[in-house]
Amino acid sequence: MTANDTGPDEEGALLVRVTRTDPDAPSEFRVRTFHPMTVLDVLLAVQREHAPSLGFRFSCRVAMCGTCTLRVDGRSVLACQTVVPEGTERIRLDPAAGFPVVRDLIVDTAPFWEQWARITPYVVPSEEAAAEPARIAPDSPEREAIDPALDCIQCGACFSSCGIAGEPRSFLGPAALNRALVLVQDSRDSATSERMELVKGADGVDRCHYIYGCTGSCPKGLDPARSIRRLRKGGRTHGG
Repeated sequence: MTANDTGPDEEGALLVRVTRTDPDAPSEFRVRTFHPMTVLDVLLAVQREHAPSLGFRFSCRVAMCGTCTLRVDGRSVLACQTVVPEGTERIRLDPAAGFPVVRDLIVDTAPFWEQWARITPYVVPSEEAAAEPARIAPDSPEREAIDPALDCIQCGACFSSCGIAGEPRSFLGPAALNRALVLVQDSRDSATSERMELVKGADGVDRCHYIYGCTGSCPKGLDPARSIRRLRKGGRTHGG
């Protein structure tokens, strides 16, 4: 469909191409820019000025909830965090990859959560830990080993960037494996053997091709590829 114009030669107009599920719906728009302008600002402008039916998700606007993941010119990002560089003339917006599309930029994230659930993404305390709360000191080797893999917000950007994860494949995916490493490192957890059996199985670390798309796309600066390498070497690196 042709662009909804503010004028093709108007200074500051950005051409936005958006994937639409309705083939008859407009998919090209021109919006006036300001700086700094995020991709979420662009989407809201398109929805407000041109296409009220445009489907996309967002919530917190501060890169905490992980709701607004999509692809910008092929890169998996958070719309609320990604600033459109000054001088950009056009951008393409697509739904996150590896997920069934519900409508426009909205995807069904069930494949991500199915893999996340498989690694039992919470501490399974031992009887001793359940009887008396355990403590991991902030300056301990254990905490230092865990820290680099914390702060995942389950946004699915790494999953979208991975050429192996997603339907119909059964690879656990970068986020689940990163979480598995955190729990394997945690001395309070009693499910290490079960997790390591899973991550070293057919759907685990050996499926990773080390493309590093997951690491490059993480909005929190985590390195899932590093976590996968550590799991491949046995997981626990501290003395606990």
